[in-house]
Amino acid sequence: MRRITGKAKDETLIELQNASDSQVTDGPAVLTAFKINLHSDESSGNGLKEAPLPGHTETDKLHSNKDTVFFRDGVRRIDFVLSYVEDKDGEKKQERRREFEANLEKAGLELETEDKSDSKDQKTYFLKIHAPWDVLATFADVLKIKVPFKESDIPHGQDVPLEWLSHPFRLPDHIMHPQPDYFTYPFDKTKTDFFLINDKDTFFPPSTRNRIVFYILARCPYYKEGRKDKGKTGIKRLLSNGTYTAAFPLHDCRYWKKARNAECESERYNLYKHWARFLCFYKEQPLNLIRKYYGEKIGIYFAWLGFYTEMLFFAAVMGLICFTYGVLSYDDNISSKEICNPEIGGSIVMCPLCDKKCPFWKLNSTCLSSWQSHLFDNEGTVFFAIFMGIWVTLFLEFWKRRQARLEYEWDLVDFEEEQQQLQIRPEFEIRCTNRRLNRITQEMEPYLPVTSKCARFSLSAAAVIFWISLIVACIIGVIAYRLAVYAAFASIIKDPMRKIQLVGRFITPQLATSVTASCINFVIIMILNFFYERVAVWITDLEIPKTHLEYENRLTMKMFLFQFVNYYSSCFYVAFFKGKFVGYPGEYSYMFGKWSNLRNEECDPGGCLIELTTQLVIVMTGKQLCGNIQEALLPLIRNWWSGRRGRHNPENHYSRWEQDHVLQNFSQLGLFYEYLEMVVQFGFITLFVASFPLAPLLALFNNILEIRVDAWKFTTQFKRPMASKARNIGAWQEILNAVAILSVVTNAFIMAFTSDMIPRMVYLYAYSKESSMRGYVNNSLSIYNISQIPERNMPEDNWFDNATSTCRYRDYRYPPGHQREYTHTMQFWHILAAKMAFIIIMEHVVFVVKFFVAWMIPDVPSDVKARIKRERYLIQEYLHNYEVEQLKLQLSASFITEPQSEMTLTPDKHEALSECL
Repeated sequence: MRRITGKAKDETLIELQNASDSQVTDGPAVLTAFKINLHSDESSGNGLKEAPLPGHTETDKLHSNKDTVFFRDGVRRIDFVLSYVEDKDGEKKQERRREFEANLEKAGLELETEDKSDSKDQKTYFLKIHAPWDVLATFADVLKIKVPFKESDIPHGQDVPLEWLSHPFRLPDHIMHPQPDYFTYPFDKTKTDFFLINDKDTFFPPSTRNRIVFYILARCPYYKEGRKDKGKTGIKRLLSNGTYTAAFPLHDCRYWKKARNAECESERYNLYKHWARFLCFYKEQPLNLIRKYYGEKIGIYFAWLGFYTEMLFFAAVMGLICFTYGVLSYDDNISSKEICNPEIGGSIVMCPLCDKKCPFWKLNSTCLSSWQSHLFDNEGTVFFAIFMGIWVTLFLEFWKRRQARLEYEWDLVDFEEEQQQLQIRPEFEIRCTNRRLNRITQEMEPYLPVTSKCARFSLSAAAVIFWISLIVACIIGVIAYRLAVYAAFASIIKDPMRKIQLVGRFITPQLATSVTASCINFVIIMILNFFYERVAVWITDLEIPKTHLEYENRLTMKMFLFQFVNYYSSCFYVAFFKGKFVGYPGEYSYMFGKWSNLRNEECDPGGCLIELTTQLVIVMTGKQLCGNIQEALLPLIRNWWSGRRGRHNPENHYSRWEQDHVLQNFSQLGLFYEYLEMVVQFGFITLFVASFPLAPLLALFNNILEIRVDAWKFTTQFKRPMASKARNIGAWQEILNAVAILSVVTNAFIMAFTSDMIPRMVYLYAYSKESSMRGYVNNSLSIYNISQIPERNMPEDNWFDNATSTCRYRDYRYPPGHQREYTHTMQFWHILAAKMAFIIIMEHVVFVVKFFVAWMIPDVPSDVKARIKRERYLIQEYLHNYEVEQLKLQLSASFITEPQSEMTLTPDKHEALSECL
């Protein structure tokens, strides 16, 4: 079959009409490329009828509207588009294209070329691809695509009580894309009359059609017949070497306007109007339409993101309640009142917080930070930490149920095993030249030798360890910055007691150091992310995974490991290391030894929790802002700069394929980064939520925006992605489970060692004489004799009130003059025992509740289980009945065609067979 170009329309249409009968002559050649005879059943008559091609006048009429998804004949649908330009290396690339397109035609695909003179830039050629029924049927059989064969008679569940309450949040039925329930079965080309095929042109939806065509494109060779070059295979190689500039399926219409052609679905317009606009933020998502238009893999992502956002609402409300409790109990904070009291906090002289540069200081200089700490470090925080441990379990368990229901409704129950067997990556087939017999399929298949696999995995592990070590080195560098710069801030921001610089009352050296270090750390995180995304892809490519699923799972684990260390290591330092290994005056601990003069950081008298809150807010908020700017504002700026080509060019001058060609490519890993962004956020709101109860609220606002921004990108900014299937969120499920378990441990340790909750409780119930918090500040500070401070620790500006010979520091040690001076008191050991007991009790309580809830909530709803079993039973029954009917027809046909003499001799034989059937 000859390709149609933009010129000589009269001759090419006549050739098309004449070629429809001779098309079968190309069939056998496809066996060499795909080992599949695409036209095996044409001779037996499968009911396929060639659509009559319109005349030249009708063609000119259709061609006047170039905003179409059909060939020029107005009948054959464009299932895929390839674009290319001619350049200096034109002859070599032209040869590749010629061989590739010839092999596509041998595979049964129909091609039509748009000349560069018809394109807007006068440079780009567009090759339009159509898959006829025979190709679709063959590869639907190969890929085991499930199609309907009978309308379901299983009754639906009863209406939900108070369903009317959800009406304001629901979309119209024609947008939600309700469809009758069908029993489905993997397509079998030999049983076309078994399936509900009303119209062969519309039987396979566009998403399935482009998936089949891409499957062919990814495996079609471009070497000459008779020459075997395994490297010269697939559209991916042709895109990477510049032979083609783009390969994409078409959107069905413009997103801001319905399609003029009544046969076009205009689903993109419906998605934009009812889903991608921010004003629809309170509406449910049309998941069935998303799945139909973009495929199950993208549909599952938006289903998960929507469910995660719904569950965040409950966590956000509880976090807001806990924060409100901290605000309302503001006036009851006796400890902060004592710190701010000039007679109490103003009379306590604190020991220097660093060597040489740091002066002695008064406790009331931390008045503001002590009030800020109380907002997040109060009794409600303990309850919220326990609540979040249970919430994360409910989220994961209910998502499993929602996912199971989607698997059933979207025909994905038995998909994973088929995907593992069928979707071998072309890169694996090309790079693995060794072959061995598959014991299951009894066919020769490529494999990676054990020696090569071990070498690749060793190199991969070494690369992962190296880059994680680089992250740790950067974090150590930030810690060294904190230690070095603290002295500088301490010398600049004077103590208010010295009556210099009013700003010192609001910005303490601790706050200034924490904020600047957090900002620097965030910048380092973003820089490292740029490299890690590329390193993780390179390492995964090096391992040569066999299937697409295996590739994504390995990349997921590596990338999350990098991101986990990158984003959370600074928070882990502040939460579990800062202020824990300080020592005491005269015996301070140093980061790299005493020669470094980098003394380990101390916490404020109010605790390190406020610094952890600061670190979390800056990193989490900064990441979300950068992500939203990158996803939303940059495309808007790009569109404003380049102009809206689609809107400013009339449809009769600017074709549908040109409008889509200028859009961004949606890469194979595009969805991976969307998941990664949300899972990193999930870690922030679970691992360290005890330090910042408002984190779920910030995440909720971000996700409401994220859903619509992602929807807007998919609908307006990206070429239509190649539809692909996925039955779940893949390796992300296991990562979420691991983060959920780790979050219980981290929050228990934060409440025990970072928060001041346990020391306050021990004082209140064991040491307070008035059963109140009065005197807690004085009780929590130890005394040191100033005259015993070594010279290297004394401030250069050596001042102190002559009336006092002691300074205070944060610890529980015996005072000078005691027979056990400067050793830990019994209160220290009581507090440590209470902390360990709290960790054990909290972890066991939360874990018991978690496992009990997980046991109580089955992963698959009972009605879904029943429907799956019922459907499998009925499918077998209908399939059996179909086979019986086919056998009856064959027997009847043979009975009629037998000679009369034989018929009279063996009537009992046919009667017996009929009776058995």
